[in-house]
Amino acid sequence: MTRRDCEVLVIGAGPAGIAAACAGGESGKRVILADENPAPGGQIWRAESQPYSTRVDRKGPAGAWFDRLARSGAATVLGASAFDADAKSRVVRFERERDVLEVRYESLVLATGARERFLPFPGWTLPGIFGAGGLQALVKGGLPVDGRRIVVAGTGPLLLAAAGMLGQRGAQVLMVLEQARWTSLARFGLTVSAFPGKLIEAVTLFIHSGGVPFRPGWWICEAGGAGQLEWVEITNGQRRTRVACDMLACGYGLVPNTEFAQLLGCGMTAPRASRASRVVEVDQWQRTSLEGIYACGELSGIGGAELSLEEGCVAGYATAGRRSAARRHFPARERYRRFAQGMEAAFALREELKTLAKPDTITCRCEDVAAGQLLEFGSWREAKLASRCGMGPCQGRVCGPAVEFLFGWDAASVRPPLATVRLESLAGPQVGSVEV
Repeated sequence: MTRRDCEVLVIGAGPAGIAAACAGGESGKRVILADENPAPGGQIWRAESQPYSTRVDRKGPAGAWFDRLARSGAATVLGASAFDADAKSRVVRFERERDVLEVRYESLVLATGARERFLPFPGWTLPGIFGAGGLQALVKGGLPVDGRRIVVAGTGPLLLAAAGMLGQRGAQVLMVLEQARWTSLARFGLTVSAFPGKLIEAVTLFIHSGGVPFRPGWWICEAGGAGQLEWVEITNGQRRTRVACDMLACGYGLVPNTEFAQLLGCGMTAPRASRASRVVEVDQWQRTSLEGIYACGELSGIGGAELSLEEGCVAGYATAGRRSAARRHFPARERYRRFAQGMEAAFALREELKTLAKPDTITCRCEDVAAGQLLEFGSWREAKLASRCGMGPCQGRVCGPAVEFLFGWDAASVRPPLATVRLESLAGPQVGSVEV
């Protein structure tokens, strides 16, 4: 066991975490920035490198932030997976490749990002079906897609980004299916026009998609094949069409990774009509309901890299007591929050997606629980006790957001360890409520 002390501990080295670490480090605080990945950047700034490489690609807009982080004085701990914490003793435990790291902090900044939301439909467990962002990550890590026929489907601007990247790597992207209606996208277009940078980004994404057919108001309703994906059925609610393909990249927006915040006991907001998942409640300084604990980035609302950077700066300066510096980021933060609200409304999930799963469609992949088995339960807790839904290796990270959307259940149920860890890591000195 290795023990370290710091004034500010930042968990998550995506844009929000990097910004918070820079602000804190440049303010003279002893900062530790920790992440489970082998390089900083998170999912959105994932380095164009081989898996487990520690080389960081410094090209593009992320490069300036990587350089700033290197000069900030913040210490970076990579390959460290946080699995337990105690807010009272202000301790977080991480598992690394060869040992356990215990960090004591004065202030804690949570910047744990988000993951893709998956919704079940017949055939969605077939080999060849990936999350849209997940397939991007695999391709960046070396997965070949040359000549593969790929359908990209789901919702959100990231679909075009995925289509563009896959096309650049030699894939034959057949179409992009966006479940949102044209009318919603048109209203969102008016919002984008007020943000020149976002407008340029949107045009760039469309250009990079290579003219792939873009179909708003369409979604995947079924997939099939003999042990491997061979076709998908697509629909607009009135017509169905079968499309032959080799791969499907499908994702229905992002879900904030709030498990660590919930373990600590941070207050959560109730989901709005257009948002299926809760987020961490924060004040103007990005401070949570717990003293000395802050949350920024996707934890406090899905909004993209620019909003995450502004929130990270606010949180980092707030931990250093530099409120005047934090306030300078308020105007930009509010602008990007307005953009995020427009995006959330435009890409709200349509009700028809709740009817895709048939009684025999697997909903919990870890424990092979079908949708029909869940109909007899009235809550997430009942379903877990009777069917083991959400009790597999992913601990509800895949099926939890799905049942939140499908049934309106509160799928919050968090306890340590937060990640898969070695028994010897659990057998060390206890921090919180871990029991062996």
